[in-house]
Amino acid sequence: MQLKRNLSFLLQVFIYTLTSFGGPQVHLAMLNRIFVKKRKDLTEDELMDYYAFCQLLPGATSTQLLGLIGYKKGGFYFSLLVLLIWIIPACIIMCLLSFYTSEETNNLFIKRLFYYIPAMTIGFLLFTAWSLMKHKVKNLRMFSFISGSAIISTFFFKLPWIFPILILVGGILNSYLTKNKSFKQSVSTHKKPHFIFLWIFIGLFILLGTLSETARKNHWNNRTTFNLSENFYRFGSIVFGGGDVLLPMILDQYVARPTDSRIIQRNPNLIRLTKNEVLIGYGLVKAIPGPVFSIGSYISSVSLQKENKSTRIIGSFIGALSLFLPGILLMYFFFPIWQYGKKYSLISRGIEGVSLVAIGFILSAACYLFMNSDITDNKSFIYKELIFIISILCLLSYSKIPTPFIVIATLILGILTT
Repeated sequence: MQLKRNLSFLLQVFIYTLTSFGGPQVHLAMLNRIFVKKRKDLTEDELMDYYAFCQLLPGATSTQLLGLIGYKKGGFYFSLLVLLIWIIPACIIMCLLSFYTSEETNNLFIKRLFYYIPAMTIGFLLFTAWSLMKHKVKNLRMFSFISGSAIISTFFFKLPWIFPILILVGGILNSYLTKNKSFKQSVSTHKKPHFIFLWIFIGLFILLGTLSETARKNHWNNRTTFNLSENFYRFGSIVFGGGDVLLPMILDQYVARPTDSRIIQRNPNLIRLTKNEVLIGYGLVKAIPGPVFSIGSYISSVSLQKENKSTRIIGSFIGALSLFLPGILLMYFFFPIWQYGKKYSLISRGIEGVSLVAIGFILSAACYLFMNSDITDNKSFIYKELIFIISILCLLSYSKIPTPFIVIATLILGILTT
């Protein structure tokens, strides 16, 4: 009976994987509908408790959330199986798509097909931020947290630690400002943390960093793969706020940094991508089901576009694994600690500040893309692009059109009008 119930759960996870369009906010709503209200695998309070915990961790929020549901259902190994079912399909799709969207193909049809994708991406980011603000913002303090983090992260996003620093400051500051207010608390049984996950996390961080630097200095033939694994493991270790916050980090690492003469002088073999290559990948990941972090599979493959297909596929797998792994390891380590520590009001107050700062990160990603995208490069087309962004916002806000259909319409419009 237990095996049958678990098989039914895994089948439902697979169906959810193939239908979960729209990003982490939509994923949360779908998890609530499927696993709480329909299957009753956990309660709504448990789901929101897991979500609050994942908000405090770096990494893919939707992935961590589903992993915790699997952990509650069948333990550690069962949770790993759930995560594989969730991650692998999207990564395979993004890897395959990378072979047909590279700018190196110089395919006019591809360029026309994705002409409006950058503007659509900005529309998605603005809608995500606006949707969260409607539910979160209740006073001037909350609005100040969001706007402040958005402004600071927009102008200082090139500093690698700006995101975790703002997260830390937001949590501490909100705990102090709301210390006289009551927050819902719960008491849980303390479970001993498994330090093996923390040691693996730290060990891989050091190992990948050492291998990447050694490959760069000694000009290894496969140094790009080592550099990608270190880059994505670092991203996965410090990115707070999900896939939308990951985007400006990728743009900085592979688009902005390679244009800095001082950085090029120190490292002439930097991985270089164009803005459109990154934005096309982000647009595609919004059009397919599964985690937004599967963009790591796409970016890794495109970065290796001068290599043969087998190398690109292997690199795509390594890049995706490097991006997902840090958040998963930290989830397994900190969850027992969270179960005990959440009974303290200090944690509850800090969660609210963290969530508000994360919304600001999404706004900053939209601002950065607009200021640094091709939309502002050609003044004669700027109004057309702005109208398109506003149209995307209206469709997402006032229509029930599913996300993948909006993306498909965007692709078709590019073919018909360019």
